[in-house]
Amino acid sequence: MAGLTADGKVENPFKASWATRVGFAAVIVYLFYSVSTLGLTFDRLMIGLVESERLLARMFPPDFSRTNLLLGGLAESLQIAIISSFFGIVISLFLGLLAARNMMPSIISTPVRGFIALCRSFHPVIIAILFVKAVGFGALAGILTLIFASIGFIAKLFAEAIEEISFKPVEAIRATGASFVSVILYAVMPQVFTRFIGFASYQLDSNLRNSTMVGIVGAGGLGGTLFSAFQRFDYDFVAAILITIIALILVGEFLSNVVRRIF
Repeated sequence: MAGLTADGKVENPFKASWATRVGFAAVIVYLFYSVSTLGLTFDRLMIGLVESERLLARMFPPDFSRTNLLLGGLAESLQIAIISSFFGIVISLFLGLLAARNMMPSIISTPVRGFIALCRSFHPVIIAILFVKAVGFGALAGILTLIFASIGFIAKLFAEAIEEISFKPVEAIRATGASFVSVILYAVMPQVFTRFIGFASYQLDSNLRNSTMVGIVGAGGLGGTLFSAFQRFDYDFVAAILITIIALILVGEFLSNVVRRIF
């Protein structure tokens, strides 16, 4: 019987070896070394807890009196998220197909995969800083940032989904003399469409979060309003912005679940 030794005892699935022990010991030693070099002390933690209590006391009750400023930043974040998601998803649809090694020769798939990896290499805040320097402050920098972020995520997963398809429908469609576009529409897309919808809905949810974050570096959206409130030490208005962001994310999560159930 699997999992039992010759004498009938249960076999340990986590067999220890000297290499495993040495590896765990090295990780533990490095953790202690990192804690000591970064100055992570219990005193600093306690000071942080006290300061956090003071900060929370200044944040409540939240100030929702500046409705126009709050709703204006929220509307801009929504616009950035929706526009960037649309273009990011459409571009990723083509790039994912070009990156699939079972559908394209390596001379095409390899450079496309390199570009997708490049889009995924940097955090959205870093990309936002670059675009703010390139196109200036505002929503355009945020939209371009999230398009790149969307490509790095969706195109990669879409390419991997295409590489996992059954090739029998593809061969059957090709045997009829159908064009390449027909092969994609009738043999490839039906097998990956549900997964692609899942990827797209998740990315929209992610862009809703990131659209409020990239504004901190000047790329438009509610993040800019949040950063300005922090600079003014206007913590009750900060609390109102944070609650609004949480509500936005919860609505986005609800809509993503609805889309997944439909498809």
